[in-house]
Amino acid sequence: MIDRVRDVLGQPLFKVYGNRDVKGVEIGGALKNIIAIASGIATGLKFQNNAKSFLMTRGIAEISRFGAFCGASPETFMGLSGIGDLIATCISAHSRNNTLGRNIALGKSLNAAIHEIQTVVEGVSTTKAVYEFSQKFHILMPITACVYKILFESASTEDALKELMTVRVKYEGEEDRKTV
Repeated sequence: MIDRVRDVLGQPLFKVYGNRDVKGVEIGGALKNIIAIASGIATGLKFQNNAKSFLMTRGIAEISRFGAFCGASPETFMGLSGIGDLIATCISAHSRNNTLGRNIALGKSLNAAIHEIQTVVEGVSTTKAVYEFSQKFHILMPITACVYKILFESASTEDALKELMTVRVKYEGEEDRKTV
């Protein structure tokens, strides 16, 4: 079925890939919105590209960790439905989640920022659900926690992101040891 759909939708300038990890594709598609909100906040605060790169690379690690806990294949998040979708959403000026983050960085309330976009911003409810799930099951999700604090606990955007950026790091890839 995947091959058939891919063949029907594929065009010379539109390449379609298939993926059998439906759970991973769905998790990546949902959680990238949280990271896009953080990226939008960083953009709105005039953080440089290295800070946004940090958010995307550590964001995909966070998404992969969450996905693996839920039974998704970690490899899924290294493909188009993971890192590809994440990058597109984090850098797009047309992304609703990125736009929400930029509006929040300008000092708008969550309700005002959503109202200005005039459509559903999936990352808001995803942030709440994923944060609560990660807390319940002790999944390390520092970017999600940062966005949650900003959206739902009225934390200062600048202070929350600066705190995130100054977390002490031991070694990349050892998240199970409570490092970022």
